[in-house]
Amino acid sequence: MDNYARHKTPEVKVWLAAHPRFTVHFTPASGSWLNLAEVGFGIIDRQAIRLGVFTSVKDLNQKNRRFMTDWNDRRHPFVWTKTPNRSSPKPTALTTSETLH
Repeated sequence: MDNYARHKTPEVKVWLAAHPRFTVHFTPASGSWLNLAEVGFGIIDRQAIRLGVFTSVKDLNQKNRRFMTDWNDRRHPFVWTKTPNRSSPKPTALTTSETLH
């Protein structure tokens, strides 16, 4: 998990204590390389899983493996399109409604 605060709430801590077979591992704050892994999972989700029809978990696994094999056969490097100087500014909260009465 990332270090986002919602993963550290009392409710999550209680759930994890009640389910000891789950171990949480937090990613380092400087783990920007994980963003690329997230891109990869997004590609699998959009191109292989969402559009697929699966009759069983075994079928899902087989089709995912086939997708990844085909992806690797036509592999090409990812190219970062933004430099640190061009990265997006921090989002700011927008007012969603007026409270005038």
